[in-house]
Amino acid sequence: MRALFTRTTEDAIWNHKKVLITGGASFIGSHLADALIARGAQVHVVDDLTSGRLGNIEDHIKAGRLTFVEADLREPGVTRAAMKGIDVVFHLAADHGGRGYVDLHQAGPASNLFLDGVVFWEALKAGVQKVVYASSGCVYPNYMQTDATKELYLREEDVKPPHDADNMYGWAKLMAELTLEAYHKEHGLGAASCRYFTVYGPRGIENHAVIAMIARAFVRQDPFDVWGTGQQIRNWTYVDDIVSGTILAAEKINDGAAVNLGTMERIRVIDAARLVLEYAGHKAQIRLRPDMPMGPVNRVADNKLAKQLLGWEPKTPFREGLRKTLDWYFSTHQRDDVGDVLEKMLTAR
Repeated sequence: MRALFTRTTEDAIWNHKKVLITGGASFIGSHLADALIARGAQVHVVDDLTSGRLGNIEDHIKAGRLTFVEADLREPGVTRAAMKGIDVVFHLAADHGGRGYVDLHQAGPASNLFLDGVVFWEALKAGVQKVVYASSGCVYPNYMQTDATKELYLREEDVKPPHDADNMYGWAKLMAELTLEAYHKEHGLGAASCRYFTVYGPRGIENHAVIAMIARAFVRQDPFDVWGTGQQIRNWTYVDDIVSGTILAAEKINDGAAVNLGTMERIRVIDAARLVLEYAGHKAQIRLRPDMPMGPVNRVADNKLAKQLLGWEPKTPFREGLRKTLDWYFSTHQRDDVGDVLEKMLTAR
């Protein structure tokens, strides 16, 4: 693979690079903005703030470190204007949510097919050097992830016919990966896809499992709800590790290849819930909710390819990252405010 940049120092790579982050006011997008600004990049963000929050990037805007446009990239002309003069696009904008949203809403995620197509087309037409796409573990076949007793690690090459992606959200992510790969082969567009696995950390919102569990402990919920049987296995990955892997993918992958960004820690949901309760000092009865969306029962990344191609591996074990995230949540939220919106947030964007 031919890299876009020759790596010497972080500053040499990113200093004065003109970078667009779509969805850059979001949980992950805002952390990515922090990291790229620290590396000297000129960062521009477009976000419609349907799930992103202006407060995540407000300090950068006020300090002149980042330019921001509130707009929907699906609207006529918005994406074309955003691409002018851009060197690298990090495409994180999407109609998305947590497990409740992915299972219960299909029309919203279907719009990602259009959104991704517009972003990639306009990037090509504008002469952008590279597009780095935020993909997902949802591209992996559902039929592989049905046995929680199996020690399974999903490898990049497992995404192949017969495809069986996770709901409309997963199909849109898969189609975007294939589109980027085709754009590289047929048009020479530099591209990389990063498959994110169950990201958590500060600035996360309550529609994702870790923040939802922390929020339940914060409002002292008892009984304490855990969706599914509790036996489903995940590999929650701390946001700082996701960001570092995404930037390395921008530096080292050019041919549209997809790479997993996830830990190889195999954690049962019930064990994560118990750890949240322990850290929060909340003694509550756990109530399993198999009637609620639970997703695949066995989803864990194999990250060997990321180590090989990027020299990347996650640095934050779950116990450490969970403690940081819980401390952040408890110090930045009000109990009454969370209680008022928690149930709605579990299945919303």
